[in-house]
Amino acid sequence: MGPAPRDPQLDNCNQLWACIRVAPKMRSRRINSKPGGTKRDDAELTTPEKAKTRTMQRAVKLLAAKSRSVAELRERLLEKSWTNETIVDEVLAKLKEYGYLNDEQFAFGFASYRVKQSPIGRRRLARDLQMKKVDQEIADEALRLVFDETPEEGLIDRAIRKRTRLRGLPRTRPEIKSFIDHLLRLGFSYDLVTNRVRTISKADFEEDDLP
Repeated sequence: MGPAPRDPQLDNCNQLWACIRVAPKMRSRRINSKPGGTKRDDAELTTPEKAKTRTMQRAVKLLAAKSRSVAELRERLLEKSWTNETIVDEVLAKLKEYGYLNDEQFAFGFASYRVKQSPIGRRRLARDLQMKKVDQEIADEALRLVFDETPEEGLIDRAIRKRTRLRGLPRTRPEIKSFIDHLLRLGFSYDLVTNRVRTISKADFEEDDLP
């Protein structure tokens, strides 16, 4: 398998983070060089402007570590006591304006990467996007695009080949049930799973054998 595709959102944020890191260091040297002063004034750290700068720095650092949805980043930023909802919303708006935060791009990029890395179905991927706090409408569009490009039928065949390489074809009823459970956990639909398992199984089974 070749290298994982690069995420343009991460590349952009890494560039912005490299620039932002310089400003506080330069400001720190100016403050510490004042006569009689060796530390920053604590009051300065609590001003709205300072809080906004720190919030932006934290946002870019979080995005440089990995891509995030707007809601996911907002939740992380609000963990800090020195910021507030107004400041966080202003920072998020700026990041959207700069193109460093985009839920449509994030959802499609995340979903595409997941199906390239591991064969999973629509239900599993939809749940993953929900956990990333992506809006339902945006998630649905990302899923549509990804599965138009990479159909579930091909993905489940990949999952089956991977499983059978490790454990062989299911031959007994307990093995068939375990195989079906595995594919359902990967997020493939019940009908798709049972149809595929019927075609490869060497043992006959009844509907009562299915989970």
